[in-house]
Amino acid sequence: MIPPRAPRKRRTPRPPHPFDVLHGTDTGSLIPGDNLATGHPHDRHITAYHGTAPSLFRKLLKRWQDDYQLHPLEKTAFMDIGAGKGRAMLLAAEYPFRRIVGVELHPALAAATYENMDHWQALYPDAPKMTLVEDDVMRLRIPAGPCLFFLFNPFGFVLLDRFLTHLERIFVDRPGELDILYVNDEQRAVITEEHPKFTQLWRGRVHLSREDANADKATIAHDADGMYVTVGYEDCSIYRLTR
Repeated sequence: MIPPRAPRKRRTPRPPHPFDVLHGTDTGSLIPGDNLATGHPHDRHITAYHGTAPSLFRKLLKRWQDDYQLHPLEKTAFMDIGAGKGRAMLLAAEYPFRRIVGVELHPALAAATYENMDHWQALYPDAPKMTLVEDDVMRLRIPAGPCLFFLFNPFGFVLLDRFLTHLERIFVDRPGELDILYVNDEQRAVITEEHPKFTQLWRGRVHLSREDANADKATIAHDADGMYVTVGYEDCSIYRLTR
């Protein structure tokens, strides 16, 4: 997605995403970063909230599973950085991860995630346990064992740089336990130029299903028409902390 003009206000109800219609959740909307201020110093690094397309999530995870997965999902923690309303966490709950953790600083988005998590776990009681941390990402406690981090371009260059340094310190004695799925990898230069300990395993375009592409277009037209456009795919990367 690329940003140019100012949005037009809409008065009609937002069209629900098919994922929400199917599961009775509320994970939709596109919220620009300027509308997500919390008063925290990290506000200036926020990009936007936009729910992860289910087809994109499943394709990218399959790519990782087929070609790069080292540890069983049953022993792996899934970490959603900038969880928003929790759609990626719910999608991860379709898989047998050992645990699923999201971190979200904005109180309104966190409240929506709590509601979605409660609804999901009532609907699917056998799904993996989900936990939301409503805090600064730099204070996030990382579970022991293998971790798969999911980033949908949650913040800009400066904070990503700090966060990767933080992860390098935590995983210094945990070789092969940290992989990252990076969606809309606009800040990938900070990884390749400043963090050579992260090896890029794969990079490419992941195309959305027609249903997801149409849903994204409808959401963007309603919430931020003119500020963003969608092209039906996201540039994505997979990284591993290797040394």
